Amino acid sequence: MQESNHDVRSERERTRALFGRFAVARARHDQNPDRKDSEYESLRNDLVVAHLNLVRFLALKFANRGEPLDDLVQVGTVGLLKAIDRFELDRGVEFTTYATPTIVGEIKRYFRDKGWAVKVPRRLQELNLSVNRANEKMAVELGRSPTVAELAERLNATEEEILEAQELGQAYNLLSLDSEVSGEGEKKSQTLADTVGITDSGLEMLEDRANLERAFHVLTGRERVIIYLRFYESVSQTEIAKRLNVSQMHVSRLQAKALEKLRAVLRE
Repeated sequence: MQESNHDVRSERERTRALFGRFAVARARHDQNPDRKDSEYESLRNDLVVAHLNLVRFLALKFANRGEPLDDLVQVGTVGLLKAIDRFELDRGVEFTTYATPTIVGEIKRYFRDKGWAVKVPRRLQELNLSVNRANEKMAVELGRSPTVAELAERLNATEEEILEAQELGQAYNLLSLDSEVSGEGEKKSQTLADTVGITDSGLEMLEDRANLERAFHVLTGRERVIIYLRFYESVSQTEIAKRLNVSQMHVSRLQAKALEKLRAVLRE
């Protein structure tokens, strides 16, 4: 388990090192964008390949909306490229946390560009687009999804108008309930009606995962190991104490301290 934790840490360090080299190449490229820069292009491609699984994971959350998964992955990759080009190491967040809202936003924009399925007042159409753009931008700025009140303040609108605009966003490309949909690897096709009322827990957890990843930065290395083993791998405090060569009481104190730190960050 310590080996697995080490692998995750090594991968993050490798990604940060790659971004460090890319930042130098990007600055050089920005000074002379018309000049071919093979190192810049190579590093950019390496970063894309390293994060294609994230794009595919996010695209799968939209796979039952009548569009081919490959098209959604292609669109999501555009968002990934935008995130790569804008990311700065000194932001203090992991790249996956930073990139997720941009990738999801690009996929949502793809559906928006298909046009409205029902007649909606022009004013609300424009507000809906403004809400979506502000939501993506503020998610990057805040490291989490903005609240309705925050969106209302940013757009100089009432909370009721924001909620109405968000709800009307569902008026894009309505599908028949008899439309066949299927997820990747499913042998038996389903209709849209079969999926109505099903909660996508994976998508709902995206924000929680992003917030937890942000919060983990306040923990010490030992605290991270304890939280990981205790709550992700269900290892007992006694066993953790043996692995770390400390007392069970010490593990208990470190766990309580780490949880209090996480709560404080998540309450912000």
